[in-house]
Amino acid sequence: MTTFSYTHPRNILVATLQRLYDYGMTTTSGGNISLKDDDGNIWITPGGIDKGSLRPEDIVKVTPAGQVIGIHRPSCELPFHAAVYSRRRDVRAVLHAHSPALVAFSMIGACPDPTLVPGSAEVCGKVTFSHYDIPGSASLGRIIAAEFERGADSVMMENHGAVMCGRTIAEAFRRFETLDYIARIQINASGLPSPLIHPAGFPQHQEWPEFEPTGASPEECELRDQIVNLRHRAYRQKLLFSGSAYLSARLGEDDFLITPTNFDPMSMNAGDMVRVRQGRRESGKIPGTGAAYCREFYRNCPWANAIIMTRPPHAMAFATTATPIDSRTIPESYIQLRDMPMLSSQEYFASPKNALKYLSPAHPVLLVENSGVITFGKTLLEAFDRLEVAEFTAKCLLLASRIGSFRPIGEKQVEAIIEAFHLPVDEAEAKK
Repeated sequence: MTTFSYTHPRNILVATLQRLYDYGMTTTSGGNISLKDDDGNIWITPGGIDKGSLRPEDIVKVTPAGQVIGIHRPSCELPFHAAVYSRRRDVRAVLHAHSPALVAFSMIGACPDPTLVPGSAEVCGKVTFSHYDIPGSASLGRIIAAEFERGADSVMMENHGAVMCGRTIAEAFRRFETLDYIARIQINASGLPSPLIHPAGFPQHQEWPEFEPTGASPEECELRDQIVNLRHRAYRQKLLFSGSAYLSARLGEDDFLITPTNFDPMSMNAGDMVRVRQGRRESGKIPGTGAAYCREFYRNCPWANAIIMTRPPHAMAFATTATPIDSRTIPESYIQLRDMPMLSSQEYFASPKNALKYLSPAHPVLLVENSGVITFGKTLLEAFDRLEVAEFTAKCLLLASRIGSFRPIGEKQVEAIIEAFHLPVDEAEAKK
């Protein structure tokens, strides 16, 4: 079945640019987005208008004959948007913005490496680098269009930022957001002494037979709402990017909820959650790639009722350099995180049983090389708190490395924290 969008191009462009601006990926006067409709019209954001308060009536329409319709002039970058559309018939959206991380890469003449994180290269598509020219010039349009004509999907622009194309605005935005995240991870990792590593393993696809749900209890409805709210919150706090995470909550014996695969966190609702019961998925929905892991974890970790996996940019600096995160920074970090085991991506993706060797109430957080942070909790809020604290701790460690030598909390202090807060201890630790 073909799905059509009934949202006007003006509203799509305003919502997308507002999201870019709110997320800090462009400035008041920076960035421009366009889409091409079925009649060949190009709808584009205006030039010289405040991007933080853009209205649908501010959007400009440019007809195939070149007629400009609107109350403003179009963005000065219209030439390269038009040039891309003329060279790539499959492209219906072009997005250009100036996120600090991508601009930093454009200033040093390099592209971020999306192969550092599993799945990111597929999202970004082919990433290339283009030479500088005057913004808004026809020659810049030809340079950018030539890159896309040669098969690029994401183009780094020398001393200028980045531009992405897509079949839809959503696809172009996801490419921009993902490459920006990779850039931030690489920049954060540059503060660590160890070099970047690449994944040695990748997620395995699993087929799930379906079941037809007959209803939803109030408890299930409440958990669905909690997952949606926390995923929105995690996105706003830059703890995840689109399609890079899963949130899950236990419903019962071999029965749990999980976020769907490849879903935009800001447009997700309670009905989008996927219930997985006795190895079957709710009909018509595809669970996130972590569903098989969640099922195994819930079966073997009765103390955990919620699991969250994301790729926050500071913690990922440690994951992409195989550098352990030392949680003995402040008491609050150690209380929430304890000592965090690290698994290689090869070990993790080979089998969830490999992760189970490290998990316990005394070790409720895992760091997986190149892949992210996994937090466990008695509740969704506890698992989310641990995620926040993990990213906070990683950021503090990176900041501390710029100003001096880190001095962790001592062993006797750790023992005092465990005793004062009645923290669980593994048998091997108790015998020390």
